[in-house]
Amino acid sequence: MSDDLQRLLQRAEALLARVDALLPGPGHQAVQPPDWAASTAFRYRRRGASLLGGGWLEPVRQVATIHLDELCEVDAQKERMVRNTAQFVAGRPANNMLLTGARGTGKSSLIKACLNQYAPQGLRLIEVDKDDLTDLPDIIEVVAERPEKFMVYCDDLSFEDGEPG
Repeated sequence: MSDDLQRLLQRAEALLARVDALLPGPGHQAVQPPDWAASTAFRYRRRGASLLGGGWLEPVRQVATIHLDELCEVDAQKERMVRNTAQFVAGRPANNMLLTGARGTGKSSLIKACLNQYAPQGLRLIEVDKDDLTDLPDIIEVVAERPEKFMVYCDDLSFEDGEPG
């Protein structure tokens, strides 16, 4: 075997060993569960994690304390969100919701106010960056057996051609 071919094979084996170290092994759970008692809101993080899994849910230490009665000029949206969220928390049929509108119109505030209203009944929030939406099945797997009800929240969601999310 030529020296060039031998070097190529050695480099290929080294590359495969590095890739293999990134792949999830037996019993691997792509998303690590958090301390569920630490907060009512969590952020999904992947910084420094493998591109093939290894994210975690980070507790939000200071959840916004906004309340539904503090939101003005969004009564129709608030009524629909509250009715749907109450049904969801009660285990009755509820719809997925997509809030749209210009920046500053209260979409995030409405979600946080609903969280504060229904957290005592077991509502929890998970914020996921748009770029990490491809990990949603892994996140769902971690919360599927939990007794709480989870809202998944993605702020600043937009869609462009070729985006994986």
